This record gives sequence, C-alpha cells and structure tokens, in this order.
Amino acid sequence: MGILGDSLDKAEVNTFTRPIPRSAQAQMRFLVKHEKGSTRAVARRLGVSQRTVERYLKGQLKRPRRDLAARMATEVRRDWQPRVRERARKRAASSTGIVIETRARFGFTAAPGSTDDGRIRLITQSLPPVYAARLFDARTAGAAEQELQRIAAEGLQEQYFKDGGRRAHDLLVEFTDIDYVELEF
Repeated sequence: MGILGDSLDKAEVNTFTRPIPRSAQAQMRFLVKHEKGSTRAVARRLGVSQRTVERYLKGQLKRPRRDLAARMATEVRRDWQPRVRERARKRAASSTGIVIETRARFGFTAAPGSTDDGRIRLITQSLPPVYAARLFDARTAGAAEQELQRIAAEGLQEQYFKDGGRRAHDLLVEFTDIDYVELEF
C-alpha cells in the first residue's frame, strides 16, 4: 500500500485496547484460531510449512527468524480486535472525524494575481466525519493511493485552506511530494 494507506493502518492499530500476543506460540495460536483451526491456511499466509506451524503451536520452536517474526506480527495485527477497529471507524465516520498531520508540497490553482507556486507545508488539521467516512469507504473498496490522496487533499482544501467555505472560494489544492502523513481517529 502507499503512505496514506499505511497511515490508516497505523491509526487503526493505535485504537487497540489490548496489546497483540508477544510470544511466537501465542501469535501462532491466535492465527490458527482465526483460521478456524487450519494450520495449512496459516502456513500459506506466512509462507512456511504446515509442520513449522505445528511446531510453534506445540512450543517446540520458540524463536522465529526475523522475517518470519515480522510476518507473524503483521498477520496478527491485521486480524487483531476487528470489533474495536470497526467501532473506532464508525465513531470517526459519524461523530469525531479524523486528524491528519502531514508535511507535503501544496500547490494551488487560484484567482489571477495570487501565487500558485507549490511549497512544503507542515499541517495538522482535523477533518470532519464526512472525509473520514470517504477515506474508509475508499480503502474498503480497494482504492488506489492516488484516490486516498485526492480525498485527503479535498478535505485539507476545504478545512485548512478555505476555512470551511469562509475564504478562497475558487482555490483548488494539489497535494504532492508527501514527506509523511500521520492519521488519528
């Protein structure tokens, strides 16, 4: 995924109410339980043999290689606390909105006489629930990174640059050269 998609994932992880399992055995147990007892499905997800999964379950293997440990943690994080994630997304999409902090290049298309040269800006802005819902819907539908960036740019354009419709009515904002993006909901 891209930088904005990864930021959405990271923001979801920050909504967890409990930490993910730490030991390899506990992580493997969680993955097998999530796959309804299928060690074969877990092995496919992790790219290891079914026997390796069984050894971790029994406690015969305890310390996975770095790459396997990273894959296990990623897979556990992907499936951990789905109801907590859903509740946080619904709350953001209906009442609280989403906070975006970014450092990126913003260029403008505006009325004659104004500058349209893009420049790097550091912006922290709260976006209303409408934009949070659009971001979540686009992400669920499998939208490309450019689509997510377009939605975020539109939200920043309306809330930060146009001040909720109180100024710069003809302004169009371009959101490019993203250095970093952090989201919170």
